Amino acid sequence: MSGKVIITCAVTGSIHTPTMSPHLPVTPDEITEAAVGAAEAGAAIVHLHARDPETGKPSPDPRLFMQFLPRIRQQSDAVMNISTGGGLKMSLDERLEAAHAARPELCSLNMGSMNIGLFHITQKYPEWQHDWEKDYLEATRAGIVSNTFEQIERVIREVGNAYGTRFEFECYDIGHLYTLAHFLERGLVKPPLFVQTIFGLLGGLGPDPEDLMHMKRTADRLFGDAYRWSILAAGRHQMNLCTIGAIMGGNVRVGLEDSLYLSKGEMAPTNAAQVAKIRRILEELSLEIASPDEARDMLDLKGGAEVAF
Repeated sequence: MSGKVIITCAVTGSIHTPTMSPHLPVTPDEITEAAVGAAEAGAAIVHLHARDPETGKPSPDPRLFMQFLPRIRQQSDAVMNISTGGGLKMSLDERLEAAHAARPELCSLNMGSMNIGLFHITQKYPEWQHDWEKDYLEATRAGIVSNTFEQIERVIREVGNAYGTRFEFECYDIGHLYTLAHFLERGLVKPPLFVQTIFGLLGGLGPDPEDLMHMKRTADRLFGDAYRWSILAAGRHQMNLCTIGAIMGGNVRVGLEDSLYLSKGEMAPTNAAQVAKIRRILEELSLEIASPDEARDMLDLKGGAEVAF
């Protein structure tokens, strides 16, 4: 896993809501500005969701994606990674709409069904900007994020095989690595696997460094040199675990989807500020940052000319 470090920036996501930060990108203009700024700061990949520009609620509408994808491409060479995880309560058909419309170089793909608990966040906010926010988060007490074997295979066939799109395989637990190994053994996915290990969300792996070590040991055993490792940590654990992982040879993901803060008690004013911080840390450790084209080579992507936007 030697070589340059790929920085991914997840600019808005579907977990945080407008009440939580005035800096969360919501409109197509804001998402475009956030993605381009992150790329200028050093992100080779920008991971993208869409939101209703009036309410900030996560949306699967491909028309919203098309209001920022071409503009980001015009202003940046960054790899655009479109979520197939979507948002809570979205059907798989809805979650795939943007990927079908855009035929991107890269899509995220969750490697298992799981509980993702966000309900505890509601205790921090006595008032909400929009009516949907509290109910959206509280619904995670009884909801489950569905990614069955059948659903995963459908995404691989409909998006990967159909368009030459490759995947950021999002692994929230050890079992997700074994599920990915199953699809590799069947020949449905091919190396190099881009494996995003995720820490610190309620319902998934914890944020202890030993959790990170365990995921890496398991991935090494299952995939050998057939994968590229990346680290995503939620909230205050973002910079710490990303730094540990990068020292161990991994790539990193930051952004306001994963954490709203730049440091303790200081909200991140932009996605670019988080990218600039992790880049500064890594360069101080004598690690080199991958450009978008270097990331394309490392992940064997089809190239920006082959997308549909």
